[in-house]
Amino acid sequence: MAKEAIKKIKLQIEAGKATPAPPVGTVLGPAGINLQDFCTKYNEATREKMGDVLPVEISIYEDRSFDFVIKTPPTAFLLKKFAKIKKGSTKGSNEVIATISKSTLKEIAEIKLPDLNAYTVEEAMKIVAGTAKNMGIAIEGEE
Repeated sequence: MAKEAIKKIKLQIEAGKATPAPPVGTVLGPAGINLQDFCTKYNEATREKMGDVLPVEISIYEDRSFDFVIKTPPTAFLLKKFAKIKKGSTKGSNEVIATISKSTLKEIAEIKLPDLNAYTVEEAMKIVAGTAKNMGIAIEGEE
């Protein structure tokens, strides 16, 4: 019989840089899992994505064992990375602070597709475009 998870924890940790110190330690410590073991496994799994912030969903079981699922980077993080900006607009869609091409939008949508509620890349592109608009990032060829 499969083990039943007693707790699920969601975190966003920079790839390859998990340490038992806060914020990881303060969230996972009370759950009773081996922090060093988690950090080692997470850093091994995310080594090739160094520099990206990755959401991780950790399932903790009764015997204090755990497993985790690494998701794709947040859309806002990817948009900032590709548009080469530090943060989004403070005025939202009323202020354009950067522009990305359709091909960049498609690339981000392809990266995000497994975690989005979309079946095609075109649907994913619409979701990513909405996030971009709210961050003040324009898409070439669109109003």
